Amino acid sequence: MKIGILTSGGDCPGLNAVIRGFCKFVLNQMDDVELIGIIDGYYGLINNETRILKKEDLSGILNVGGTILGTSRQPFSLMKDEDRNGVSKLDKMKETYYKLNLDCLVTLGGAGTHKTAGLLSAEGLNVVGIPKTIDNDISGTDVTFGFHSAVDIATECIDRIHTTAASHGRTMFVELMGNKVGWLTLFAGIAGGADVILLPEFPYDPSSVAKSVRKRAEEGHAFNIIAIAEGAMSKSESKLKKSERIAYRGGEISSTKALATYIEKNCGVETRIVVPGHLQRGGNPSAYDRILSSEMGSFAGRLVLEKKYGTTVAIKDNKITFNKLKDVAGTLKYIKEDNQMVNIARGLGIDIGDGKKFRLK
Repeated sequence: MKIGILTSGGDCPGLNAVIRGFCKFVLNQMDDVELIGIIDGYYGLINNETRILKKEDLSGILNVGGTILGTSRQPFSLMKDEDRNGVSKLDKMKETYYKLNLDCLVTLGGAGTHKTAGLLSAEGLNVVGIPKTIDNDISGTDVTFGFHSAVDIATECIDRIHTTAASHGRTMFVELMGNKVGWLTLFAGIAGGADVILLPEFPYDPSSVAKSVRKRAEEGHAFNIIAIAEGAMSKSESKLKKSERIAYRGGEISSTKALATYIEKNCGVETRIVVPGHLQRGGNPSAYDRILSSEMGSFAGRLVLEKKYGTTVAIKDNKITFNKLKDVAGTLKYIKEDNQMVNIARGLGIDIGDGKKFRLK
């Protein structure tokens, strides 16, 4: 049996652990199997750039960040666009799949990766997906590998900001990754003891944030920690198109700088902005993610062994299972108003930026 495996999209802790988990499972359970690592994600599948994976390649990578296969972003919207010869990236990927005589393809990636995996599956290729993203936004699974490691990193950043904020009496904005969804900011904000948490799903009212800052000052607190997702926006901005929002912010991609300026002006406090950026993607996976990655990788091997193609691994109610790619590809998992973690944050007195209070359900 010949199996291709690739890592696509943004990197995150746990990719190597999943590669290891999957490959060790199939090598232990199948007598005649060849593992073909595809270089740099779908780019390698498009251009037929591969390497054979052997047992020695799996040694010592469980706790190593990044990916031994490399990764890249290949926009889903361009997959069917044809070149001057009338050949699309989709055509080239299918050609490589058949040229390599693959029996199946295993894809490790986030929302975009899953959309392309679903497209390949619809074209008749045998595909098994494994959900990866620090955003935790893939539909159909409670958690994705890489998320908890990123939460740990983001939380440590907030922890360290606390001491300098308290020392100088400043209001610190910690801008965390999350363009469309705010799981990372919500979890890290709660774990790091943030006073305000601003998420893409809930457009904020700047006056509500200012009210929270003034209230803490009245209670004797000279500093504030505001955890804000990069995709968070004010209520007025939420009514604008993306290009209009950027123009409204004076060319800034996020709303953090504009909000910090507003808080300084209306609350009379000194503000600073900290952007951990790609630190949240880097480094070694946490113990939790090493276990989760090993579990997901080996279960993907089981799906291949059972020839359950057109699927993607999932965790539901703490149990390992799978979804059909066609049911989840292209569907993001947003934070809803009734989410228990949102209500927990409100119960702790954390402002979500909309002025709403804790509710007994």
